[in-house]
Amino acid sequence: MNPATEQSPHTAFQETLGSARQTMLFSEILKLAADSFRASKTRFALTALGMVIGTASVILVVTIGLTGRQYVLGLLQKIGTNQVEVEYAGGGASAAERARYTDYLTREDEKAIGQQVPGILYSSPVLSMHNRIAFPGGIQKDTTVLGVNPDYQFIRNLIVTDGRFFDQTDDVTHLKCAVVTTTFARERYGTTDAAVGRTFQILGIPFTIIGVFKESVDDFGMSEITDETILVPYSVARYFTGTERVDQIYFSMRTMDEVPDASKEIIGAISLRHRKNSVYKAQTLTDLLVTANEIAIALTAMLVMVAAVTLAVGGVGIMNIMLANVRSRIREIGIRKALGATDREIKLQFLTEAVLISLTGGIVGSLVGLALPLSIRFFTGYDFPISWLSVLIALTAATLVGVVFGTVPATRAAQMNPVDALKYE
Repeated sequence: MNPATEQSPHTAFQETLGSARQTMLFSEILKLAADSFRASKTRFALTALGMVIGTASVILVVTIGLTGRQYVLGLLQKIGTNQVEVEYAGGGASAAERARYTDYLTREDEKAIGQQVPGILYSSPVLSMHNRIAFPGGIQKDTTVLGVNPDYQFIRNLIVTDGRFFDQTDDVTHLKCAVVTTTFARERYGTTDAAVGRTFQILGIPFTIIGVFKESVDDFGMSEITDETILVPYSVARYFTGTERVDQIYFSMRTMDEVPDASKEIIGAISLRHRKNSVYKAQTLTDLLVTANEIAIALTAMLVMVAAVTLAVGGVGIMNIMLANVRSRIREIGIRKALGATDREIKLQFLTEAVLISLTGGIVGSLVGLALPLSIRFFTGYDFPISWLSVLIALTAATLVGVVFGTVPATRAAQMNPVDALKYE
């Protein structure tokens, strides 16, 4: 062993003794703090109450924010966060050229993309028609008719309430069938189940209603589906237009993570199949999902800042009580200093008491903040999201509040003159 780095027995003993003194000092401080709390239980409880409310508020606010975020994201996912909607956006150098030359999407584009782009689960063309529908009894109504294929039900997460959705057999055999919205069925036939089996005519051709559907989430008319929309097989709808043109093509990916890259690949593949100046655009809910997530996080952060005000108010209460505590224990401070207590030890004593009050309130508040959502989850079965990080943040904030607001009273106690303190009446 190097003599220069070898520690002498005396030095080792002094370090061990110093460590033991520190341990004894901290133990004594905790004992004095406990005695002080027992002597004024009511004051201690009322002081800690502010921290209980503050930490519970932080946890509850985070829980509410996470619940709102989960709800909003859940609604967006029901609309279809895995879907990519592609449509023709025009083309040509001038307005006249764009009006004269059109390069719409076709059913062949859908089939080609299905073979070239990996990860596609479902795809469906959408052909929109606005026709006058004739009902028995001479009633006529202008209605939007969409020609789609059976996969459209899964892409748009449609819920069939009565009857069934048309399948591949219906599409291949060009069956004259239709599915209508729940609103359409109630307005025309009184109830949704009464609509199944009824007939109507499109340009003199009879169609039979085989099912009634609704969207998973009310999009307030922001999609291609309205309250009066009728869905028919695309193979039948195309005969009304006499062309392979489609208005949109919907694709559904396996996972949401594949959507951004898949949308670029789809646009690239479609562009290669059409004229150079033709423009196509892909719409996804990925950006909307990211934006909604950012908004939810920002609102939660703002609510946490508001809840932090409660912690600050609790901290002011701790400072006031500790100042009163110092004033009532002036003679005790003088006696301890006369017996050899240093300014550092006096300051540490009162600072420890402030932190203990704050931390105790924080622990109780955390338990209260967790108990409410856990109780609701137990009795209602609703899965409230609980962030254990918020508990750690709340306890850390409670400790910091005790340190910050306990420093002034602790410093005032440490700076007292022992002679004046002993003379204090």
